[in-house]
Amino acid sequence: MTAGISAPGRARIAERTLRTDRWWLSPLLTTLGLATFVVYATIRAFSGVSYWVNDYHYLSPFFSPCVSTSCAPGSTHFGAWFGDLPGWIPMGFLALPFLLGFRLTCYYYRKAYYRSVWQSPTACAVAEPHARYSGETKFPLILQNVHRYFFYVAGVVSLINTYDAIVAFHSPEGGFGFGLGNVILLGNVIMLWAYTLSCHSCRHIAGGRLKHFSAHPVRYRLWTWVSKLNVRHMQLAWTTLGTLVLTDLYVMLVASGAISDLRFV
Repeated sequence: MTAGISAPGRARIAERTLRTDRWWLSPLLTTLGLATFVVYATIRAFSGVSYWVNDYHYLSPFFSPCVSTSCAPGSTHFGAWFGDLPGWIPMGFLALPFLLGFRLTCYYYRKAYYRSVWQSPTACAVAEPHARYSGETKFPLILQNVHRYFFYVAGVVSLINTYDAIVAFHSPEGGFGFGLGNVILLGNVIMLWAYTLSCHSCRHIAGGRLKHFSAHPVRYRLWTWVSKLNVRHMQLAWTTLGTLVLTDLYVMLVASGAISDLRFV
């Protein structure tokens, strides 16, 4: 039995769509935005250069945690657990796979790349190119169901990024120091926490299984807080892509000597 747009009872329309507006613009911009981030992040993650500013203890989030002897001196905040890494393994290999899994299985990102890349469907009232639809019941899309487990690891990584941001309040002479890099690192961490906690899985964990909110006032309060963030999940998903690139780019420019960090204290 045929399925999708050829299923019995579906209108037989030869055109892909009867829409006359620029319906293709939104999925195109989404594809370009996601592709730009993926290309930049991939190049930087495998570059292995200019990710640590020793004077101010700035560490790029793409390289955290750095836990091998290949890491720049001082950047191994949690120790060197592994020896030298070959060039095809990024410095931040310990966290990057889980963060990638968290983003790929995120409910918003699913919607974004299902429509723009997978074209399932590209837009409302636009026929998708797939003859059959199995949803997330078969490989590889069935792996989307492990999103909540990636959420737990993403929470741990956010704690690590928070520690990195705190350690960065350092001056070359020792002791407390404060510069523009600290503002960028701290802003990135705040946005990462907002994106992580606005996750649909976090909202469900906070109060999704409760039948009587009145019997669980603390969890109800947590659920309301997460729900307020959840309505901004799409905006936070895009914003954090921008803050990650901005933070890494700033650290790279300072570490390479292209610019000097603006110091306040």
